[in-house]
Amino acid sequence: MKVLGITGGIATGVTLVARMFGDLGAVVVEADEVSREVVRPGSEVYRAIVEAFGPEVVGPDGALDRRRLGRIVFGDPAARTRLNAITHPAIRRRLRERIAEIRGARPDAVVVVDLPLLLDTVGPEAFDLDGVIVVTATPEQQIHRVMRRDGLTQAEAQRRLEAQRPVALKAAEADWVIDNSGTVAETRAQVEALWRRLTAANT
Repeated sequence: MKVLGITGGIATGVTLVARMFGDLGAVVVEADEVSREVVRPGSEVYRAIVEAFGPEVVGPDGALDRRRLGRIVFGDPAARTRLNAITHPAIRRRLRERIAEIRGARPDAVVVVDLPLLLDTVGPEAFDLDGVIVVTATPEQQIHRVMRRDGLTQAEAQRRLEAQRPVALKAAEADWVIDNSGTVAETRAQVEALWRRLTAANT
């Protein structure tokens, strides 16, 4: 089984590209989905977050108000570090479990793990990856996209961008780069070309 990490920066299109690989036959594992699982109400991680940041980060439905929590941590590097220390070990543990489950069920699969902060917080060795794909876009595109997607002001979007390492630095560490600064069709063509290389190596 081949296990690849896919990462980039905020609003570079990592999830879009991961889903394109899924359309081609890859098994896609999304870290964001796993993160929601580990912070479900009543979990150990959920309780630790509420204890660290207070009841104001809990929404009316009892779940974490991710938008409110995001405003806190992206405006305060110490708070962000505290949140990462609570959540990341549990997320990494569950991702490794998920990869092991897939290995048992589909030992010939190509697995693409959507890990937005892979090269910000840990390296590929944390998941025993066979390679890393970095999805890029220009900083201006990132800011525009995150403003449109999340309803943020330009200042809020800029702070979130600055909380991550520049995408250009991550691209320099990648095994493969997908440039998502053009059209969707151009991005898809790059994904299809890489998929052919990956699956040819698997045969």
